[in-house]
Amino acid sequence: MEVGRFLLTSGRARFVTPIPDLVPCWDENEAVVGARSGKKVLFDPLISARRAALPESPPSVSSKPTFTRKPSRLFIAHRNEAIAAAPDPCCAAEFAANFLPSSLLNPPSSETPLPADPAARFRQHLEAERNASAYTVRNYVQALEEVAAWYRELKQSEPRWTELRREDFRFYLRWLGRRGLSRAAIALRFSALRTFYRFLLREGLVDALPIKGLSLPKPEKRLPQFLPEKQMTALLEAPLRELRRLRENNPEPVAAEPFLRDVAMLETIYSSGLRISEACGLQVADVDFSSRALRVRGKGRKERLVPVGLPALDAIENYWRECRHPQTSALPVFLGERDGLGPVPPGTLQRRLKVYLAAAGLDPALTPHKLRHSFATHLLDRGADLRSVQELLGHARLSSTEVYTHLTTERLRRAYEAAHPRA
Repeated sequence: MEVGRFLLTSGRARFVTPIPDLVPCWDENEAVVGARSGKKVLFDPLISARRAALPESPPSVSSKPTFTRKPSRLFIAHRNEAIAAAPDPCCAAEFAANFLPSSLLNPPSSETPLPADPAARFRQHLEAERNASAYTVRNYVQALEEVAAWYRELKQSEPRWTELRREDFRFYLRWLGRRGLSRAAIALRFSALRTFYRFLLREGLVDALPIKGLSLPKPEKRLPQFLPEKQMTALLEAPLRELRRLRENNPEPVAAEPFLRDVAMLETIYSSGLRISEACGLQVADVDFSSRALRVRGKGRKERLVPVGLPALDAIENYWRECRHPQTSALPVFLGERDGLGPVPPGTLQRRLKVYLAAAGLDPALTPHKLRHSFATHLLDRGADLRSVQELLGHARLSSTEVYTHLTTERLRRAYEAAHPRA
């Protein structure tokens, strides 16, 4: 437990120096809820949404410690988290006893210490604090491992992340260019580095971002691929056609369960615009047949409710009737193995999709994500507004959804040029 002046960024506190002054903030129940400088609340540990100015003192303070009211940033912090405003250090113990829960005053001795390696601390931060998806953690960790391997090859030593400078990353950028990586791949690596160094800046391990000001190649402007509605229908019918073909040409019995599962997955991804990881992560409890909705866990493990169509729900029920296991709420909606209880791996659907694409006369190189692109494009084609599509897709930024408007605009332009006599 530390008392003193802290640098605060997004609720994170870094101890700088002890100081004796505090501006406390009180709520109507005479409880300290933060501190402020002037009229700005600096930190509110109990109600994170509250940022309005609070009275400087409660109606009666006779039983409370006496505080001076000079603007400062004085907090009690536990494991680098700003917990509460504190008085001057001489009465910090009395303050803690009066205002802090015992769980914070007596933290368990089994707490996991922070790793010394900045890269390992960053991974722990992604998993435990940012609640990042497994794919984000994998991509960011791989990016840092690649930089470390490049540095070892160049300098014959381990990288000291806090001592790397802009010139080092300029050389790294040139090295990536010589390898012939795409602009998107380069952007992904520097996005990971930018997030990493912002974390180190918040932790007080660096004073500035060493990659700031680097001129990265502009990403290619590529429109997302999608399937027209007729081709989409042919793909959704392909698994059952493939099952019939195998049964006609194979004397041995062919199990229907994996084909019915694939129909249900394809229908669900297209019906609700899911990412493949979101579809594989669905649990039985996430499917609400009465309201025709799915509870989806997206990027950053953020949850959203999305509608799902009757064809998809019917396909799920057909698949469940063929399953050997009863569908309990904690089970995955789509099982990976006939005798197992784990979810279907994304790679399994990707491999089987290639077979169905070929059977439907489509390009086998298309990925399951193209069903999500088709979902968004077909909605906009039929008059859906951009904000609604953004919410359905779970995009954090509208700019991520705007790319689909280029598809519909381009198709309108081609139709105009083909049909208008003076185009």
